[in-house]
Amino acid sequence: MPYALTAVAALLALGFGALHVASRREAERTAARRALALALLAPLPFLAAAWLLPPSAALAGWILLAATGLAALALAAPTPPPRGFQRQDPVGRIDERTVMFSRARLEPGTDRFAEYYRLHPGHRAPDDNFRRLPGLLSPAASKAEPLAFAAADASFVTVERLAALVEGEPSAERTETDPATLTRFVTGWARKLGAADCGITRLRPVHLYSVKGRGPRWGETVRLDHRWAIALTVEMDHRTLGTAPDAPTVMESAQQYLSAGAIAVQLAVALRRLGWPAEAHIDANYKVVCPLVARDAGLGEIGRMGLLMTPRLGPRVRIAVVTTDAPLVPSEPTFDPTVLEFCTLCEKCATVCPTQAIPTGPMTAVDGVPRWRIDQEACYTFWCATGTDCGQCVRVCPYSHPDTVLHGLVRAGIRNSSLFRRFALWMDDALYGRRPRSMDPPPWLPGGTGKAGT
Repeated sequence: MPYALTAVAALLALGFGALHVASRREAERTAARRALALALLAPLPFLAAAWLLPPSAALAGWILLAATGLAALALAAPTPPPRGFQRQDPVGRIDERTVMFSRARLEPGTDRFAEYYRLHPGHRAPDDNFRRLPGLLSPAASKAEPLAFAAADASFVTVERLAALVEGEPSAERTETDPATLTRFVTGWARKLGAADCGITRLRPVHLYSVKGRGPRWGETVRLDHRWAIALTVEMDHRTLGTAPDAPTVMESAQQYLSAGAIAVQLAVALRRLGWPAEAHIDANYKVVCPLVARDAGLGEIGRMGLLMTPRLGPRVRIAVVTTDAPLVPSEPTFDPTVLEFCTLCEKCATVCPTQAIPTGPMTAVDGVPRWRIDQEACYTFWCATGTDCGQCVRVCPYSHPDTVLHGLVRAGIRNSSLFRRFALWMDDALYGRRPRSMDPPPWLPGGTGKAGT
């Protein structure tokens, strides 16, 4: 028995030691420090039972071994998928004019401004609130940093230049291609261009905005009869996003809007060259609701914060979509209720939200459909005060940890067991904190030290 207890002690030391090393590499100082403490302390009861207790106390050692073994088995044992969760669509289509990004572009004194608030008088007061604040990327905002804001603006300006390429006429000569071959090419090329994941779904009416809310087509009814939608995600850097809500987070967000947009535009242009109608849907040029399309394309679920929760990166992604009539094969449909149950249990994003824009508690009926709905006015108003797109909810989400073997094992456990989901949340709070502080910027950014928050 002493050797068995010693072996368990060694495994605990190695496991928490590995977590300490991984956390240091991820610049998670708090988790690294706590993991090191656990690597030193967790083995002590086993070593004490093995070598310090008298032989007459051997029963204590057996109890410790049995309890540890039973706990490990309980955490590893699979449980049935959680009940009570199902994937549901919104009732009706979303008017893009009501989205905060569209409302922010309304100019006082214009006919468009007057028309919008005639249709939605209840939006006037909250919108007047955010207009009184400095605004996104404003040098007068509380989180203003000129270099990071200039970089973010450069990305947004470049995305705007891509607008000329989102749609166009297909070539007159069509290249006929086997659907399976074209699907492999499109999804493989998207990943080669930098996409974290790519999936295909049949385009449905619920995927479309009802009315355009940005650009020269403001107020026009959205019509799009393409057959397929190709959804792709790109990863936002964990280290840079860890600074949220400071300036580097909007720089990273803007960069990945650009990355996703560039990939989508290239896919659309290529499909048109092959003779097929195709349109890219990228930042500020959407006809589709990207998270809904990505969900139906098998890329994840929509969680508590209203963002797409992907299996490997959580909400730490940006999305773009290409719609087309090219012959494609849809991705296998997926539904992961464990993500929705974890979101129900976790509430970490709601805890850290500075404006309580993210709801707590279980889903509630919104227009008859169970879901979580954020307070978009409160969220965007905070953006206008800080000058950044905040990102604190994404930063603290347990699914947002880097896609490493260690975190991959935790995600596998979450999918496997209801008990493990609760244990994983408890461990995440214990290691990173219920309200993790922001990381310092990387060394190459102003004020950067390369250290994590404590």
